Amino acid sequence: MAFSCRAVSSNLRTLQNPSSPQSLPYTPLTSRFFTVKHAFTSLRSNSIPQKFTKASMAEITAPKYKGNVKVFDTEEDLAVSLAKYTADLSSKISQERDSFTVVISGGSLVKSLRKLVEAPYIDSVDWSKWRVFWVDERVVPKDHPDSNYLLAYTEFLSKIPIPAGNVYSINDALSAEGAADDYETCIKHLVKTQIIDQSKATGFPKFDLMLMGIGPDGHIASLFPGHPLVQEKEKWVCSIKDSPKPPPERISFSLPVINASANIALVVAGAGKATALRTALSDESNDVDVLPVQLVAPEGELSWFLDKEAASKL
Repeated sequence: MAFSCRAVSSNLRTLQNPSSPQSLPYTPLTSRFFTVKHAFTSLRSNSIPQKFTKASMAEITAPKYKGNVKVFDTEEDLAVSLAKYTADLSSKISQERDSFTVVISGGSLVKSLRKLVEAPYIDSVDWSKWRVFWVDERVVPKDHPDSNYLLAYTEFLSKIPIPAGNVYSINDALSAEGAADDYETCIKHLVKTQIIDQSKATGFPKFDLMLMGIGPDGHIASLFPGHPLVQEKEKWVCSIKDSPKPPPERISFSLPVINASANIALVVAGAGKATALRTALSDESNDVDVLPVQLVAPEGELSWFLDKEAASKL
């Protein structure tokens, strides 16, 4: 079967006016729930040059299956810690394998990656081994303001020395269904060629790191509360034409693909997400009104990066 997800040899182009791109490159192929343990940490690592930032952080002891939960005084502190976490994981996996597969979402998550393009991380990460994918995308042209690709390109990808052929975006010339099928075929090819690992337990692709935010309604990727797509068990990449949040046409990884990940970092900042976060981290269950974020349970490690505003209702 022919598909359009393939590597290209050109470098990512730096736009003179990122807000109005002419032609972007297309790469087809003390809480009632928790005990709080306060800590004042120096964010440093043996794998990163000894220039580091101190940040005030509290660790929340949540139920074990909820993962590792850290709360930072500010979003700035959160971004520093997220950069260290990502850089350390990149260093570890890059020493073991020829590729480090990273999946990102859109929205505020991209802003929180900003410290990775600064010293010491920009010079310590082996960007040539990074392979970047999207957990979901809006089916719009790449120069459209709603494009997750455009957001990531403008704020992150254009600032790091990653080969364009290592960035895998959807084919926005296709319909939502066609783009989802094409992206799934692309990922299956990369699994077959061992660029992406595969879960031995489920057979789904096992990405090294999935970086996601959550919505105020508790959605992840383009999996929204109450939507039938949340129940998809077979497909790797799904299409959606009736998204409750505009634009209506999107593609999204299915929940089994998300949960096959080796590492998931959920990054949540702002008071507007406090209610959804309280529900997500609560040990109380309600099968009727379960939020998609409550269903995140990776095969590997789950880490939460929260600022004080987001954690204000914990």
